[in-house]
Order: sequence, then C-alpha cells, then structure tokens
Amino acid sequence: MGLREIAIGGIFISPLLVYLLLGFIVTVCLRLLLHRLAGHGAPWQEAWFDAALFVIATAAVAYLGAPAPGSG
Repeated sequence: MGLREIAIGGIFISPLLVYLLLGFIVTVCLRLLLHRLAGHGAPWQEAWFDAALFVIATAAVAYLGAPAPGSG
C-alpha cells in the first residue's frame, strides 16, 4: 500500500489510519490467541501489555505495508 493517501468518495484518507485499524485488528486477534494459550493468568500490568502489543502490531503492519526500498 505504501504511504500514499487513499481517495474514498473524494475524501483523502491517511494511510496511517488504515495501518492503525489493521494494527488494532491484529492486536485483538493476538490478544485472544495469547489469552487462549496462556490461560486465565493476566499479565503483570494488563493495560501496559495491551498498549505495547498494539504498538508492536501497528509497527509490523506499517513495515509490511511499506514499499520495498528501491521500488520507487
């Protein structure tokens, strides 16, 4: 996808918004998977864990969505 604006009905949408939405979906899926695998034991600080997981998932989505170097 790269870092280009997306035009939807004449309105330009930032690619960061798309990355954030995809990162949130990945975070929810990973959180459910980790909860199922690890059982009901909560992490030390659950809110910090969720925030860190969201940042990591969003960074991974943005990295995978960026164009390859030299591809122009």
